[in-house]
Amino acid sequence: MNKRRFLACVGAAAFVACAAAPAKAQEFKLTLSDQNPTTGWGSIHAMQPWIEKVEKATKGRVKIELYPSQTISKGVDNWKAVRNGIVDIAWCFHGYWPDLTPLADVITLPSLPFKTAEKGSEVLWKLYQKFPAIQKEFSDVKPLMLWTSNPYILITTNKQVKTLDDLKGMKIRVTGGPPTEQIKALGAVPTLIPMPDAYQSLDKGVVDGMGAPWEAIHGFRLYEVVKYYTIMPLSAVYFSMSMNKKKWDSLPKDIQDAIMSVSGLEGSMFWGKNFFDTAKEGVLEAVKKGNYQMDVYVMPPEEVAKLTQIAGKPLWGEWVKKMESKGRPQAGEILNTTLDLLKN
Repeated sequence: MNKRRFLACVGAAAFVACAAAPAKAQEFKLTLSDQNPTTGWGSIHAMQPWIEKVEKATKGRVKIELYPSQTISKGVDNWKAVRNGIVDIAWCFHGYWPDLTPLADVITLPSLPFKTAEKGSEVLWKLYQKFPAIQKEFSDVKPLMLWTSNPYILITTNKQVKTLDDLKGMKIRVTGGPPTEQIKALGAVPTLIPMPDAYQSLDKGVVDGMGAPWEAIHGFRLYEVVKYYTIMPLSAVYFSMSMNKKKWDSLPKDIQDAIMSVSGLEGSMFWGKNFFDTAKEGVLEAVKKGNYQMDVYVMPPEEVAKLTQIAGKPLWGEWVKKMESKGRPQAGEILNTTLDLLKN
């Protein structure tokens, strides 16, 4: 064999070997802005497990780079950060922007008949799937999940609230909007105080109590300054995990499908349960460890029914009228569908 023929054979063999070797699958790095520290309940029990689910579902082709504690974007700026591509993904607290997704706000109405964040999250995602008007509110981004808190419970410092009459005249910290109107309707004095100031305000007697989900009671250590917990149907709040639309559209279909296989309805319920419902366990553990007082009272059905008639249904009707007056005629149907879904 002459030299020229030998080199040709070697080249051909190398070509065959290269052609036979499987091409390395393309990998995708996605940045994610998290408002909370990695040590927070939501990060440990929802964020980190979900990231693992995404990476497993995509067989390692997606790697999520987490930026916790508002290091890449402030919580109040997360929606714009996702929309404008500053980050690829972020979770957003919609209480920051009351006019951004007003029809989705239906899930925040006081005294809706659900007890867990898992159920509220299920209903919210199904509303998003069913109503184009709600989808339009999220059209600037690609929603991956929507989830709610558990309905707030009432925590108080010096007095156990067992009846609606017990609330009269009490100073209750509120967040604004429907929760403020609910507290007014119950004869209490709504007091607007930023969440970071709630601990000191309770401790110093500036307020007598507040509504809060289990996750906030744990995260802000409110169990150190309150003694009484009344389980009654106050309001919930809601969140989204959203992705930049251009970034989403740039991903292959199989990667999109893999991400949504652990997001969507399943992911929404997972986040609601693990971010909020399970936080009760953390509160109970912290109370036991610190030997704090914790008196829990579950408001009886007849008192709950009274609350709903006084400070629930009237506010639902006002919300529908407000939405309709602003050109959102679907509000009544959305409320009725919400109530139907919560029955199942």
